[in-house]
Amino acid sequence: MPRPPSPRFAARPRPSLTLVLLGAGAALVAACDDAKIEAPHEKATVFGTNDPFDVPADGLTAAEVAQFGVGDGLFDLSLRPYDGLGPLYTRTSCSGCHDDGMRGPGLVQKMVVVDADGWSPATDQSSLPYGHTIHPLVTADARTPIDAPASDPSVKVTTRLPPAVLGRGYMEAVLDSEIERVAAEQALRTDGIHGRPNHVAYASQPNPDTRFHTHQPGDIVIGRFGLKGRIATVDDFTADALQGDMGITSPLRPTEFANPDGLADDLKPGVDVTIDSVNERAMYVRMTAIPKRAASDPRGRAAFDAAGCSVCHVPTLKTRADYPLAPLADMDAPLYSDLLLHDMGPLHADGIAEGEATGRDWRTPPLVGLRFARGLMHDGAATTIEQAILAHAGPGSEADGSVTAFQALSPQDRALLLAFVSSL
Repeated sequence: MPRPPSPRFAARPRPSLTLVLLGAGAALVAACDDAKIEAPHEKATVFGTNDPFDVPADGLTAAEVAQFGVGDGLFDLSLRPYDGLGPLYTRTSCSGCHDDGMRGPGLVQKMVVVDADGWSPATDQSSLPYGHTIHPLVTADARTPIDAPASDPSVKVTTRLPPAVLGRGYMEAVLDSEIERVAAEQALRTDGIHGRPNHVAYASQPNPDTRFHTHQPGDIVIGRFGLKGRIATVDDFTADALQGDMGITSPLRPTEFANPDGLADDLKPGVDVTIDSVNERAMYVRMTAIPKRAASDPRGRAAFDAAGCSVCHVPTLKTRADYPLAPLADMDAPLYSDLLLHDMGPLHADGIAEGEATGRDWRTPPLVGLRFARGLMHDGAATTIEQAILAHAGPGSEADGSVTAFQALSPQDRALLLAFVSSL
């Protein structure tokens, strides 16, 4: 049985930090590379209430809180072509897709050639020579965006809302053995819920900061970040986003992705940012708190369990005792996720495989900061929690039975369940 949540995840108010203005041109590049910028804004609150999020985890040292502020400033920093932006890009800053640590406003579109059923990936993907991600914006002498082929009905285009980054350090800290334990327990179930870890090849270059991991290129690791769990560590997640969403290369991801104009560089020759710039952003993500949760009616949690929601949205997972951020180490992290892949059936299939994830698989999203989110499900199609629960149903979906159980609850118990989930 999961352990009760540890009190150590509670957030505390963000300290007031001073913005260091460095001017334009080379000075702004220095700010990006050397991570000398501090966060300018106060704590974020939801809809004008005094409910803080996007704040450092409780229990961090003063030096770690200061480092959080530096990384937060870099996370919000808009990059320009002379910083290395492009040649192709989607957004100009990390916060363009994760404003205040949440989802959006940016989004990503994916494309894949599918068979006649509308979701199975076709064997021949040659009409998409630059991959499955649409890159709509160009700069730095690029002239041709990466877009879906016009008027080709065999190309399926789907939308992904980026995940929130709240509490992601806790996800990184979860023991591999804990993820494997939950998968083994689910494998014994008779209701069709059989989550699997996404074993992926580590794709970045080694990070000289070896406190969090010592992965080498090609190492097989358990993915836990991204909507299909294709990335294993926060620094790799950060370097991948810089490269893939902004065209910003780094020592971890030193090459530009292929593009129709054949450009191998941008207006800033060579690698665009330093390893410190990547790691400062990564530390901000690692240290961002799980928002403090108000006490909820225990009957709502009981209804959550009765409907089978907690089978995949596991309330707590144990973290490593040796995780370098002490407040996140050796604790029961209240993530409400098993960090496993689940087959959601063809209705939600995007046809794109990532690691061991198929075109029908999605990783269980952590229910962290859910009450702040304006769009639910991977594409934001659900606008209420009840809509999101009902959207889990469908032929072949592992969650179909849980949706049936939810619908079978009394109106009072359904309301209690929804109120409980709304408190997370």
